[in-house]
Amino acid sequence: MGAFRGGAVLAGFFALTVPLMPVQALLVQSGSRRARTFPHWYHRQVCRLLGIRIKITGKVASDRPVLIIANHTTWLDIPVLSAVAPVSFVAKKEVANWPFVSSLARLQRTVFVDRSRRTAVGATAGEITGRLARGDTIVLFAEGTSSDGNRVLPFMTSLFAAAKPSAGEVGAAPDAVVQTLSAVYTRLHGLPLGRADRPGVSWFGDMEMRSHAWELLKAGPLDVEIRIGAPVPLASFTDRKELARHSEGEVRENVVRSLRAKQDGDKVDVADPVAAPAAVRVRVAADPGQKWT
Repeated sequence: MGAFRGGAVLAGFFALTVPLMPVQALLVQSGSRRARTFPHWYHRQVCRLLGIRIKITGKVASDRPVLIIANHTTWLDIPVLSAVAPVSFVAKKEVANWPFVSSLARLQRTVFVDRSRRTAVGATAGEITGRLARGDTIVLFAEGTSSDGNRVLPFMTSLFAAAKPSAGEVGAAPDAVVQTLSAVYTRLHGLPLGRADRPGVSWFGDMEMRSHAWELLKAGPLDVEIRIGAPVPLASFTDRKELARHSEGEVRENVVRSLRAKQDGDKVDVADPVAAPAAVRVRVAADPGQKWT
């Protein structure tokens, strides 16, 4: 039955995706605003097809440019975050060479960056600030890689140079805001995912993507919990290090809150030697907006 489910989902994915790729290509080429929103609709359909149920607390601002700082655990984060809001991603340059995936990434107007070279990351700042100036919502996976889903890896401050240039350099749109987003996969077939189970959903280390994707397609429906932080003006951060500290603390606390099934307002200790640095303590503003999609 697992193989039957996987084959059906895979067939449905290609039947949905391939005919729509030329449509998105035309939207991107024409510069239509629909080039931002069409992938949002598409990924909502993909998540339904995959059986992914998304619980959302908070909301991505829709009336101003947004830089979303998120944790990263699996390739599923791409359709899940795209189903939450119309977004584009900052991705490592290697993705631009992956067969088929690179085409989808370009159609979603992904910004590619060489994360191994600090100077290259800084050079990408012009593209990201330009996109923010045009009102886009950009997602940055600040860990620089994916984790096993049980922790948040230390944020790489060098990656923030592409979003928060040094003093004296051209900055983003003056009304741009930063919002954090934490994603935690909580259930498989309606059953809670424990610490030992969650790495099976995550894609990290030297895992081969095709075999991992096939196993997930066979496995069954997933629940994911998304927590979105309140918007903070990007200009209010003095430098990339301050932006990284704020974002890491808020993402880390919300991930721990989801892992431990804590509600907003409950006290959360993130000083776990495995899950977080002992010095991290951030107060997160509660957001009553919560919905299922």
